[in-house]
This record gives sequence, structure tokens and C-alpha cells, in this order.
Amino acid sequence: MAQEGDDTLVLGGIIELSGFRKLRRDQLIVLKKIVGNYARQFSESSKNFEKLSLHMKEIHKTEKSEKYELHGMVLDNEKQYNSEVTHRNLFVALNKVCEKIKSMMKK
Repeated sequence: MAQEGDDTLVLGGIIELSGFRKLRRDQLIVLKKIVGNYARQFSESSKNFEKLSLHMKEIHKTEKSEKYELHGMVLDNEKQYNSEVTHRNLFVALNKVCEKIKSMMKK
């Protein structure tokens, strides 16, 4: 169940999404599914996964194009993993930021 704060959605107590409120409903549904899958992967690959936090900033938006800056952070066993990606496609940016964190956690 999502809790609503100022601009932050909290999902399942371990996922925080901020800056995503301006998305269309259909985009938000897809985003939540992708984020949920990554949270499950992080949880399964770790004994002490604590939190996944994502923050989005629209840094360029016109009628024909948009650009997103996405910051990701995972807290795992009191160790913090951070990643940042800028891309024109929100879902590509989301996958890239989570994959970067996933590869850092494996090292």
C-alpha cells in the first residue's frame, strides 16, 4: 500500500519514490512494476536489503521531447549504493540506474 507524503510515495515500507507525481497514471503503473521487480531482485540477492530510493527530476521537457535525471540509492546491510542516469526515456533511465546499482552490489 502506498503512503503519500509531500512528493514521496512509499511502497511496501522499503521503496521510496520522489519526483514521480507528474507522471501519467499508466506511466506510474509501469514504473511501480519495474521498481517492484528490482526491489525483489535486490532483496533476493542480499540477506539484509533495507531500502530502495529513487528520485526523478525532469530536466528538459518540450512538446516533442523530454529528458529525465534519475538518482537511485540502495541501502543494503548498512552500506549505501548510489547511481545517477540522465536519459530521454524514463524507463530506460530507470533500468540503467537499477542495473548500475545491481552490478555495484555484486562486487
